[in-house]
Amino acid sequence: MPEIYDGIIEIRAVARDPGSRAKIAVLSNDSSIDPVGACVGMRGSRVQAVVGELQGEKIDIIPWSDDPATFIVNGLAPAEVSKVVMDDDQQRIEVVVPDEQLSLAIGRRGQNVRLASMLTGWEIDILTEEEESQRRQEEMRHRSQLFMDGLDVDEVIANLLVLEGFVRIEDVAAIELEELKAIEGFGDGLAEELQNRAVTFIDTRDRAAMDEYRALGVTEELEAVEELTPQMLVALGKEQVYNLEDFAGLAGDELVEIVGESQMSLDDANTFIMAARSYLGWFGDEEEESEEEATEGDAEGDAAVDDEATV
Repeated sequence: MPEIYDGIIEIRAVARDPGSRAKIAVLSNDSSIDPVGACVGMRGSRVQAVVGELQGEKIDIIPWSDDPATFIVNGLAPAEVSKVVMDDDQQRIEVVVPDEQLSLAIGRRGQNVRLASMLTGWEIDILTEEEESQRRQEEMRHRSQLFMDGLDVDEVIANLLVLEGFVRIEDVAAIELEELKAIEGFGDGLAEELQNRAVTFIDTRDRAAMDEYRALGVTEELEAVEELTPQMLVALGKEQVYNLEDFAGLAGDELVEIVGESQMSLDDANTFIMAARSYLGWFGDEEEESEEEATEGDAEGDAAVDDEATV
């Protein structure tokens, strides 16, 4: 293709199942030139010439985008996408497609979604609209039950909290009281009572967790790590992580598995562990050894220079 040869169109990413199918992401440096259309050619003549050379390997040409969500939607073509939910920390995206588009999005033996994942560098989970709706309803029931049990309220008030975007009881305790009062159906008295109940629930729960993790043997040294909640400390104690040294010896993915993905990202886990190792001075010995080796090397070099001078 002359446009690629001249640098007008760039191939930014490629994913292939050799001999079967490929996905190619292209970008145009000239706004007047459609990169996909130029690569496909008149009635597909250009791309078909390449398909012929590759003995029939199918080629999907898609537009490159710097926006990950847009790029992933493009990468799943020819399937249509209704909704995406992204998790930047995990490089994972949930894609919702119409029920009739599921097989097309996944592809034969998972080929379409696998190539799209290879192309974009993101893990892709695909749900139908019906599955997503059922899960959303289940999440609403679960969250409503959480508020009903923790705040001792009826289903109507619990559902109102969920619909207003509250996920945890901590959200009710932390919100400004005036914002809670502003919710339709919540008067001054109800808002204050809900917040008081939330604070009492958290305090009672955390005290119980504190008694539990101390009984397990978790030390005050580990307890002093601000990022670790009482519930996390209980989970760590159950896994025989009792002190800061035990904590520093964990790998990031181990810590995430112990406390739960919803409570801590892998990046945060790695940061906390490295901070603990640094606090314990684990890196000091390595630096001293490196300095000693460098000093010995310098001494040997000086001796060699002296020998040469003597010769």
